[in-house]
Amino acid sequence: MNFGGVDESVVTREEFPLEKAREVLKNEVIAVIGYGVQGPGQSLNLRDNGFTVIVGQRKGGKTWDKAIADGWVPGETLFEIEEACKKATIIQYLLSDAAQIEVWPTIKPLLTKGKALYFSHGFGITYKERTGIIAPSDVDVILVAPKGSGTSLRRMFLEGRGLNSSFAVFQDATGRARERAVALGIGVGSGYLFETDFKREVFSDLTGERGTLMGAIQGILSAQYEVLRENGHSPSEAFNETVEELTQSLMPLFAENGMDWMYANCSTTAQRGALDWMTPFHDATKPVFQKLYDEVASGNEAQRSIDSNSKSDYREKLEEELKALRESEMWRTGAVVRKLRPENS
Repeated sequence: MNFGGVDESVVTREEFPLEKAREVLKNEVIAVIGYGVQGPGQSLNLRDNGFTVIVGQRKGGKTWDKAIADGWVPGETLFEIEEACKKATIIQYLLSDAAQIEVWPTIKPLLTKGKALYFSHGFGITYKERTGIIAPSDVDVILVAPKGSGTSLRRMFLEGRGLNSSFAVFQDATGRARERAVALGIGVGSGYLFETDFKREVFSDLTGERGTLMGAIQGILSAQYEVLRENGHSPSEAFNETVEELTQSLMPLFAENGMDWMYANCSTTAQRGALDWMTPFHDATKPVFQKLYDEVASGNEAQRSIDSNSKSDYREKLEEELKALRESEMWRTGAVVRKLRPENS
């Protein structure tokens, strides 16, 4: 398929329908290991689409209870991690990157010949010298990475839509790795699938998360909010002009038909200002994005994540940082603004 003049390999639901995916995986038992970020959405979508799915999770924790609340039955479709892996022909390794490193010694002996090891992030395999995640040579190693959170994947599935995903094959031991990956991609509810490899997936993913998806957007929003506040604008005015109009008015237009269409549906004053200022913002931020990409490509960013996530007090420190973000004036203002939206009145 041609994207902006460049040909890419993609798979659509029309050419690989759900019925075909069910046929490809009809003799497979899919074990979803981990019930945190991606696990619930992927497992529930697969189950609702008619695949044989079980969940592997540590017993007794909040996520075990969440799995039960979602309809997974202990001893029938919900098992301890080791038991689930023994029963599975496809192991969907959806633990966090840090947890994947920790649990790998348990998983590896259970990857017997012909099984498939499935990831939704290329981190563990791409940085295998750092993570120690090296799969046996007689199993398929595949990837399907939904381009969004597990919550979004599930919500869009229930709305009859799909979240686009990338897919990749790192190791094809059975000759069926690609069709297994594509079938699973269709099964979890992808809108369409575009082909990549593990390294490109993790490089783009880490850059995107730290860039426009999360890091850059928070940095830009807070910078504009601060400038408005420092120049005498009220919290409500600063938040509405910085965040509310962006998320509630402009982004839906952007998502519907693209940035050019969004521009066309704004005032001529807004259009002129946007066209005049987009180049200075581009020129100011591109060096930051290049530095970010270089840090990802070198492995430095991965090592920082591994080092910080392996500390015993990691979660406590993370919560402190998130609390500071949550309790900043901008986001406390946001909580009030959201409550005042008509649908919440």
